[in-house]
Amino acid sequence: MTRRTLRASLLAALFMATPALAEEATIGRPIEAGSLHNGRLDMVVYYVPIDSGLLEVTATFAPKGGGDPQRVVMGLADRDSVAFSMPGYRGSLYAFSRSGEKVTVSTETNMHPRADAQPD
Repeated sequence: MTRRTLRASLLAALFMATPALAEEATIGRPIEAGSLHNGRLDMVVYYVPIDSGLLEVTATFAPKGGGDPQRVVMGLADRDSVAFSMPGYRGSLYAFSRSGEKVTVSTETNMHPRADAQPD
């Protein structure tokens, strides 16, 4: 195999091995907001400290094509993490994790849905 063919095969394999786009934001202070814009939803997130050492994290998801926003509120203790998809938007996975006073939020959007996947 020539170098050019090998290089083209390697690039094609790398492209096919990356079926998702990812985005991440870290929030380090109360009321400081972060936002993610990957996929079909835009999201804004912030936290406030509450009793017993928890951080109350509020995330608001707005469809890019218009429609009603959805809100999720959760309490995170130090070293907690959670991941989920929003109803009707299974192609995106949202992950929230806490380390000390920092909350990191990420989203991963599947660019190539599986052929056997059910519609949202």
